[in-house]
Amino acid sequence: MDTNKRLERLISFGLILLAFFLIQVISFKAWGLEVGFVTSVVFLGGILYINDSKRKINVYSSDQNLEMINFIKKDLFIEDKLPIIILDKTGAIKWSNNAFINNVKNEDLLGKNIRNLIPSFQFDELPKRDEVFEKLVTINEKTYEMAINRIYEDSLYFNYGVYFLDKTEYVNCLKDLEEQKIVVGYMHIDNFDEVMQTIEEVRRPTLEAIINKRIVNWFKDFDVVITKYDKSKYIFLVTIKELSIMDNKKFDLLDDLRNIKVGNTLPITASIGVGKNKVSLINSQEDAMLALELALGRGGDQAIIKNGDKYKFYGGKTKEVERTTKVKSRIKAYEFKAILSEASNVYIVGHKNMDMDCLGAAIGVYRASLLSDRKANIVLDKPGIGIQSLYERMMEFDEYKDIFITKETALKEITKDTLLVIVDVHRKSYLEVPELVDKAEKIVIFDHHRKNTDFIDNAVLTYIEPYISSTCEMITELLYYIGDKVKLTELEADALLAGITMDTKNFVSKTGVRTFEAAAFLRRAGANSTRVRLLFQDDMETYQIRAESIKEAELWQNNIAISAVKSNHPNLNIIAAQVADELLNIKGIEASFVFAVHSDNLIISARSLESINVQRIMELMGGGGHRTIAGAQMEKTEFEAGKAKLKDSIKKYLEEIK
Repeated sequence: MDTNKRLERLISFGLILLAFFLIQVISFKAWGLEVGFVTSVVFLGGILYINDSKRKINVYSSDQNLEMINFIKKDLFIEDKLPIIILDKTGAIKWSNNAFINNVKNEDLLGKNIRNLIPSFQFDELPKRDEVFEKLVTINEKTYEMAINRIYEDSLYFNYGVYFLDKTEYVNCLKDLEEQKIVVGYMHIDNFDEVMQTIEEVRRPTLEAIINKRIVNWFKDFDVVITKYDKSKYIFLVTIKELSIMDNKKFDLLDDLRNIKVGNTLPITASIGVGKNKVSLINSQEDAMLALELALGRGGDQAIIKNGDKYKFYGGKTKEVERTTKVKSRIKAYEFKAILSEASNVYIVGHKNMDMDCLGAAIGVYRASLLSDRKANIVLDKPGIGIQSLYERMMEFDEYKDIFITKETALKEITKDTLLVIVDVHRKSYLEVPELVDKAEKIVIFDHHRKNTDFIDNAVLTYIEPYISSTCEMITELLYYIGDKVKLTELEADALLAGITMDTKNFVSKTGVRTFEAAAFLRRAGANSTRVRLLFQDDMETYQIRAESIKEAELWQNNIAISAVKSNHPNLNIIAAQVADELLNIKGIEASFVFAVHSDNLIISARSLESINVQRIMELMGGGGHRTIAGAQMEKTEFEAGKAKLKDSIKKYLEEIK
């Protein structure tokens, strides 16, 4: 009973008492006690009669209302074509109409919970008063739009009406339209010229025909239009539906091409870029080209699908193939020289925690800038342990005392004519001073790591070649072409050779003909291997920390070593990289992962002997690198949680390459 009805009855009762009192006073006063008593009895009897009549009328009216509701429920809801059920506030099904039983669920669900019908149903989805909740649900392979609202309530109890509108045909139609949208893809044979040079001239047309036939036959299995527009380049149009099938097959065309043998000593590798942009063909084409460039920048032999800001990677099973020709290096050197001539000054910046390859490359760019009569500075606040010995040696010479500037100075004095040269890194988040990218109007990038998805994309010159052993090797080649008879100081030659030595692990890993040619060039310029070796000496404390980490290493899955460097040493990340390198010297270990533990932050150094692609594993953890050397950073993560995530990433990678 609500407050209004109670107030109404209280007022009526008060008026009746007042009338009864007045009648008694008048009766007793006018006619005496006997007549007054009779009048009072008659008045009370009349009131009782009226109240009883009113009750009967209300009962009759209520019965008629109930009968009317039952009639409406039977006529309007039971036989209605819209499937309906009623729930109580606990989610129990209290009632359902014939349309629900015949079209949605031919089963007695009365008394059962709605989760028997929709397992994913969440009770917090039930609407509040005057609200309607709508959601698409799937029941018996049909899609319904489910709407829920409150249909009856008082202060203690309420029910919900649930209505099901069949949207199966509509949803399937949308899906079909989505699957028939066209996207663009590009495909390049990475090493076409290099492969052709390895076989006899008379066999080259045969090999080219076999490559083309293998590609065309693979695409014939799909609803694809493909056209060859150059001797080693293709463009194709494919529907979203067919692309998903290629996705499921993991672009195994890359494996087919690699297995072609017609006397060639090099495996044939290809790169594929697909732009899954459904807005327009033009946008799809642009994304496809970006995906292809990313695949080529990562060393080729892989397919990449770009879907908005997300990328999917396939392949990458072969190591980068060295290109014997230096045409590209010569062209990049001429472009760099032209850009230098337009700059007022040069700032050189590397990645956080500079290593020998990074500083050596920066010193090489410094010399190239001086050859073009441009003042150059290396942006570095404080040298880490990895470059401390080289830094101290530089400070012995007056020429280099003003070469380094701090972050604050660089940000304050940079101008629109300042050229920012980034070495040994191409990701903004990994830079020593990321803010410089936003302030610089002209940027040049030199790096040898496999291109990552978050690369700096506004550079006027980008030279990223993952097949090159080190950034120092790249800069050495540029110096060879940038000027006639380049004159390096002994320290500069040592610095460049030290970078090559570190990244090739003493000329063992990723070492090609061009690596030795660069080393020979530096040797002629005055580099000395004994002085370079002295740059890598460690103190006793560092050696003991490294030895302890190797001792505590965990052997996982028989061929993977996982360890951690836990110490208060200020350069744990450098020590972690050294431990990762040394673990590969142990027989049976094919890959190593070493954590540098900084309170609740982790830095991972990953190394491998080429059989395992540590770059792909680190990408799954938000990092990058290249096939045999990679790394990642994890903020606000404890060591055990980081190790568990690493193992999950390794498992995902192993699933990818199956």
